[in-house]
Amino acid sequence: MKFFVDTANLDQIRDAQDLGVLDGVTTNPSLMAKEGITGQNNILKHYVDICNIVDGDVSAEVIATDFEGMVKEGEALANLHEQIVVKLPMIKDGIKAAKYFNDKGIRTNVTLVFSAGQALLAAKAGATYVSPFIGRLDDVSTDGLGLIAEIRQIYNNYGFETQILAASVRHTMHIIDCAKIGADVITGPLSSIEGLLKHPLTDIGLAKFLADFNKGN
Repeated sequence: MKFFVDTANLDQIRDAQDLGVLDGVTTNPSLMAKEGITGQNNILKHYVDICNIVDGDVSAEVIATDFEGMVKEGEALANLHEQIVVKLPMIKDGIKAAKYFNDKGIRTNVTLVFSAGQALLAAKAGATYVSPFIGRLDDVSTDGLGLIAEIRQIYNNYGFETQILAASVRHTMHIIDCAKIGADVITGPLSSIEGLLKHPLTDIGLAKFLADFNKGN
């Protein structure tokens, strides 16, 4: 399973990279704004800054909602850096754009996916990644993890190469459950990844080792 962090904060991205398990980054206009990154030129520069920190894919989202606009923005984003993956909305023109970019050899991430049918269309269009938002589904009393399982079954049935990128991951157990189901990637806050480190028995065992060591010194 690949681990992505969902942020535009460069310090958090550096921390995740230093941990040694980071495979990529996802971000969006809302996360950019949260970091005070506004204006087209500043946003594009920030994407390049992220690519210069991480080794893996960096999803950069288009703002346009029409096919022509997505193509124009997506091509500009893809030209920024070889690690850029163009992030497209799960709408009719987004699917058309995913097919266009796939034919051009430009990788895509179809986002805001909330049903197996949407994920099937994205795979048919040749999307590199599909991003079901499990946390947001949980928020409205819908089984986000169940959606991941449905998509996994469909993709396995037909040999689709589109990677399932479980988005809106909220906590550590989301990661564990996604790993059990067979998601290819998770993206969420660094805290959810670091949560995998923690177990009280580890802390107790380490404290005992250190105490025993110090007895002899």
